[in-house]
Amino acid sequence: MTTLVAARGLKKRFGDMTAVDDVSLSVSRGEVVGFLGPNGAGKSTTMKMITGFLEPDTGTAEVGGHDVWRDPAAAKAKLGYLPEGAPAYGDMPVADFLSFVGKMRGLRKAELTNRLAEMAERVRLTEVWSRPIEALSKGYRRRVGIAQALIHDPDVLILDEPTDGLDPNQKHEMRNLIREIAPNKSIIVSTHILEEVEAVCSRAVIIASGKIVADATPRDLVGSKDDGRAIQIRIGSPEEASVIEKIKPLAEGAELEVMERMNGSTRVLLRYNDKPEDTHAIETRLKSADLPVEDVGIYRPRLEDVFRDVTTRIH
Repeated sequence: MTTLVAARGLKKRFGDMTAVDDVSLSVSRGEVVGFLGPNGAGKSTTMKMITGFLEPDTGTAEVGGHDVWRDPAAAKAKLGYLPEGAPAYGDMPVADFLSFVGKMRGLRKAELTNRLAEMAERVRLTEVWSRPIEALSKGYRRRVGIAQALIHDPDVLILDEPTDGLDPNQKHEMRNLIREIAPNKSIIVSTHILEEVEAVCSRAVIIASGKIVADATPRDLVGSKDDGRAIQIRIGSPEEASVIEKIKPLAEGAELEVMERMNGSTRVLLRYNDKPEDTHAIETRLKSADLPVEDVGIYRPRLEDVFRDVTTRIH
């Protein structure tokens, strides 16, 4: 496969803070890479260096085989970028803004007309085509941002939170659009929505404290945590400390871990060194101790569990 994005040894400091620390990343044609990390992990800074909006202290980045800093015009001609916030000229109608962007991208009259018609249809902008951008909802403004990134049909797309502000139906449409265009492009999607990564991404790259801490398919990342030696218990109590104290003597040989607290329930993991106990036996003991057990079963990890594990382990 042809490599369309190649970042090597990217580093960036802001004063005493190291935002990005020796990040290397390559993306081939046909790949959709989910770029994940906690707030402040270095995602946006990395993308800004790859797109040429921010110069690295050290390291290089190439887009479509062109060095972003030595040959910026050629690199950016291959690139479509949706930054955080998707800035636009608010007083311009959608059609005029996208026409302006297309002309800036070098599209001639006939090609521009065709691309504008395609953006109106594929990105679902027909209803607001003549409205000023400042009068649009957040979801429609996000769609305009997607359209300006796609208008010149670039080989590389870098999308920062592409479904931010979209309702569930619009998110579904956006994911379908990404799937449709993916075979001929390299796409990097930065998102906090992990189900989005599982739905559209062929790879997940996780960054924490400026370093890449995981890089694999979503299935492989989840599979790396699934050894069949853990039991998950959901208790109908938000009081973590009391739940742990009550479960400890009933789960000998297991290491306890609180996974999350949500809607008045606590999800607890029992990790065993060997094959875990029978789940029915554990449930019986817990209920006999008057614990409000909602569910007991073999633990099957989720991407969010892997994300939490690899992004906290670095600390």
